[in-house]
Amino acid sequence: MRERHCMLLIDAANVVGSRPTGWWRDRAGAVRELVARVREAAAGGNLPVPVVVVVEGAARAGADEETLDGVRVAHASGDGDDALVAETMAAEEGVVLVSADRVLRERVRGLGAETVGVGWLLDRLPT
Repeated sequence: MRERHCMLLIDAANVVGSRPTGWWRDRAGAVRELVARVREAAAGGNLPVPVVVVVEGAARAGADEETLDGVRVAHASGDGDDALVAETMAAEEGVVLVSADRVLRERVRGLGAETVGVGWLLDRLPT
């Protein structure tokens, strides 16, 4: 990731689904935990801000649409990938997407965004 001001855009479904933690039994709870960890990392200087976490489907119940500690939660009204692309297009600064989804990564790269893998994010989050 380049050392310039950018927005960190997180594909919550992809990050949560990257590890077999039982998230499928409580999607809302898994997203609630992810958002809390992202906010803690951002407040502690371990993540660049601003951060946007895009949440879709049943997981939306786990995190209100709000901005706290430089982290904004955005609910996807439909397909999460389309919402992530829309966030990239609307950004007024560079975007770095966190996702392992190859097709999505190609879509946002075509819009000028950078991408990093899920491990990059997980390495920066508190345990």
